[in-house]
Amino acid sequence: METVDQLIDDILRREGGYVDHPDDRGGPTNYGITQKTLSRYLGRAALVSEVKNLSEDVAREIYERNYYYGPGIHKLPGEIRPFIFDSAVNHGPRRAIKFVQSVCNQADYSPPLDEDGAMGPNTRRGAEWAQENMGQMFLAALVEERRNFYRLIVANNPSQKVFLKGWFNRVDEFDQEVA
Repeated sequence: METVDQLIDDILRREGGYVDHPDDRGGPTNYGITQKTLSRYLGRAALVSEVKNLSEDVAREIYERNYYYGPGIHKLPGEIRPFIFDSAVNHGPRRAIKFVQSVCNQADYSPPLDEDGAMGPNTRRGAEWAQENMGQMFLAALVEERRNFYRLIVANNPSQKVFLKGWFNRVDEFDQEVA
């Protein structure tokens, strides 16, 4: 099982360095950390120059605290943890956890989970149940759930189509693990 540092290494590899794409709704990012996320971390409005000069150590701290331990991603089964952590970074922790809740509900987990994006004991139990009963198909279903979410983003905002190939490439990395 990968350590949180190894998971963050993978995130940093996928995210790369400083980017300020005009169509990116997140605005300027560095190591995948948006200006808004850095502002929350600093407790004040972050400047674009602060995003541009963000240190890898600060990015790692933000990921570990706000995207891994804070939302409870670390409580998920190890087989899906890297994917859900990556989803949390890409979509926010609540959306990532909703992917888990949705797939559990589609697999007829009982009692049905509230799809609220909160990692409570019921969601943890549902994920453990799904992993035990679905095996590798649990990750495969999560991958497909995320692909569908990307399609929905583009359907609702066609300007985001420019990112679709990159998003799918990112998800395909996890799909290889299922094959």
